[in-house]
Amino acid sequence: MARTLLFNKPYGVLSQFTDKGSADSPRATLSDHVEVAGVYPAGRLDRDSEGLMVLTDDGRLQARIANPKHKMPKTYWVQVEGLPDDAALEALRRGVSLKDGPTRPAHVVRIDSPPALWDRDPPIRVRQSVPDCWLEITISEGRNRQVRRMTAHVGHPTLRLIRARIGHWHLGGLRPGQWRDA
Repeated sequence: MARTLLFNKPYGVLSQFTDKGSADSPRATLSDHVEVAGVYPAGRLDRDSEGLMVLTDDGRLQARIANPKHKMPKTYWVQVEGLPDDAALEALRRGVSLKDGPTRPAHVVRIDSPPALWDRDPPIRVRQSVPDCWLEITISEGRNRQVRRMTAHVGHPTLRLIRARIGHWHLGGLRPGQWRDA
């Protein structure tokens, strides 16, 4: 029987079980938090991003989640610099042209600070003269640093990015570094 885990990846953790980094600068990996043999990440999440990862020993499920051809929706809570106007939000909804081509349309809404949000260590940079806000962005592809590049493209760099949902799986009450069986 296949095993599938949901994991809340903390900021600064690599989305892999091993790291060949230098001895004088070890980096945290999934193995620092998940001691379950035989499961592997279904997709990636940048070191400076947080939130939901699905780990599984089912190769077909892993491919269905990670491969963009399956168009599995992924929802992110994104704290951006500035206050995006309707035109910026509409551009994200239509899809924007990045260096590696146009993105698929995204579902984008302004939200209040996400419920039960944990503190990030280290905290994001705060500028007194520049406001920030939260967006909920759902995409159905997963290019390298795509959400960050999309928000920067419309003039609102990402300050904090948390993946809240992959398909029907969601963070629920998982705290950073915690996991549970799906």
